[in-house]
Amino acid sequence: MMAVTFQTIAEMFTVNTDRYATKSCYGYKESGIWKELTFAQVRQTVEKMAGGLKWLGIQPGDRVGIVSANSHLWAMADYATMCSRGALTTIYPTLTAKQMKWIVQHSESRFLFCGDKDQADKALSMIDEIKHVEMVIVLDDTQMNHPKMMTLKDLIKLGESYNSSHPRDFEKDIKAISPDDLLTLIYTSGTTGEPKGVMLTHGNLTSNVEGALKILYADKDDVFLSFLPLSHSFERMAGHFLATWVGAKICYAESIDKVGENMTEVHPTLMTAVPRFYEKVYAKVIDNISTSSSIKRNIFWWSIKAGKKAVGLRRDDEKVGTLLNLRLQAAEKLVFSKLKEKVGGRLRFFASGGAPLAKDIAEFFTSAGIIILEGYGLSETSPVISINPYEKNRIGTVGVLLPNVEVKIATDGEILTRGPHVMKGYFKDEAATKEAIDDDGWLHTGDIGNLDSDGYLSITDRKKNILVTSGGKNVAPQPMENVLVTSKWIEQIVVIGDKRKFVSALIVPAFSNLEVWAKEKNLQYRDRTELTRLPEVKELYDRVISESMEGFAQFEKVKKYVILPNEFTIESDELTPSLKVKRNVVEKRYGELIDNLYQESEG
Repeated sequence: MMAVTFQTIAEMFTVNTDRYATKSCYGYKESGIWKELTFAQVRQTVEKMAGGLKWLGIQPGDRVGIVSANSHLWAMADYATMCSRGALTTIYPTLTAKQMKWIVQHSESRFLFCGDKDQADKALSMIDEIKHVEMVIVLDDTQMNHPKMMTLKDLIKLGESYNSSHPRDFEKDIKAISPDDLLTLIYTSGTTGEPKGVMLTHGNLTSNVEGALKILYADKDDVFLSFLPLSHSFERMAGHFLATWVGAKICYAESIDKVGENMTEVHPTLMTAVPRFYEKVYAKVIDNISTSSSIKRNIFWWSIKAGKKAVGLRRDDEKVGTLLNLRLQAAEKLVFSKLKEKVGGRLRFFASGGAPLAKDIAEFFTSAGIIILEGYGLSETSPVISINPYEKNRIGTVGVLLPNVEVKIATDGEILTRGPHVMKGYFKDEAATKEAIDDDGWLHTGDIGNLDSDGYLSITDRKKNILVTSGGKNVAPQPMENVLVTSKWIEQIVVIGDKRKFVSALIVPAFSNLEVWAKEKNLQYRDRTELTRLPEVKELYDRVISESMEGFAQFEKVKKYVILPNEFTIESDELTPSLKVKRNVVEKRYGELIDNLYQESEG
């Protein structure tokens, strides 16, 4: 693939929509049928949307909010905003009206794209209070009875009118955009305090795409399936900008629940996902196999064992012998091919980010020939800092640094990074910017990790998550949570123990599995609260924790735990929109239960 460089994302978009004009750019499902848009059709619509924004009076640097599920319309709203020299403010569609209002207000967005009636209703509830919002554009063309609300069709009509009287404006605007211009404001999900608006420039994103493509190969024949929120920096950079940069086709999943089905329909070659996705797929596979006949179970685990052995040999640059090769051929036919079909049958690799991936899960998929390349980054770093190369994937690490990225490990183990990928700063928050980026340009990531002699980066935990027991022992909860969450009995877990005598945990069971097990045992209970309190359930989880904790030091092991009857959710404010647990919220909410655990042990 020829090395292509672009100064701005807007330039990349216009060059590539010309270069790949007749090729399929986006795929989306409508009324049960997959439809396609060519690069030329996308360009045409974007020009009209950008013209509509110009007609409405957008000025260089103006913020335009978007609150919508992933779709080809989201993608085109992004390009239309940047091509009219605005900056898109991304808002998770799962946020409440109050959270959305805070971001719209803080970002001083003049215009707002809403995906559908639900999002438009949220906007309607605040539109009269926020004077600086001049117009809300509803992408699915739902009519809203308000003078400050219009449909996408209306915007396009205005754009057609504007472009016919200003035929050169679109081209002039693209040329006027510089790499230092603000491309987007991404509000961090904030596991503590109010979210901060990360300012990313065109130069930040072009450098990041360019750096990533020097490690990973992608081209115009690739098909991406996009389901992670585009409001998140990971999907925006990898599943949106990078895909269009190489001329690939992007298909938009109908919803997170339909991803499995959509994979078998569009046969993606590349996908990005977060560990929660792999955990759920893994749990489903293990659950299915555990209810199969003993012959099927034995063949399955015999195949996985052969796959793991081959992965180990290849990692150590050793030869896979004839006998093992024959075993692998049989395993491919009997087991691996069926697993690969479930992810569409053509997948070259998954890219994983957003949170650490459990080593067991990565090894399981890799042994079946489903490659997961784990990477690392933050919204503040555009977002990728490192990624595992396809040929030299080292499980348990987050890969090698992008060639245009610098990293050093501080004396306390914190990862610091510097380079063109580092944000401009936090919007309207100079103090937070100074705290994050030091005078030498190093961004303090807040993550603890190390770089090995081969240049592979490993993450231990978040700096603020490190627990120091009252006995002075440092405990990183992440590795323990990663091991425990691979159990078919555990859905979510939070390890606790800071300034406490020992390590404890809050456990949310995988209720789908637990309820089936309870039924088989003829256990009687009225609701989930009663189920979690049954002595038989306690016995089961004692065993699960004891087996999972075998490889850990005595002071790291979970000594006590509470089984919770409800999942942590975004709605209850216990999860961020990117599905990270808000530890401070969870620990506060269940403070009494946690205190009781420690009091019982003293009593």
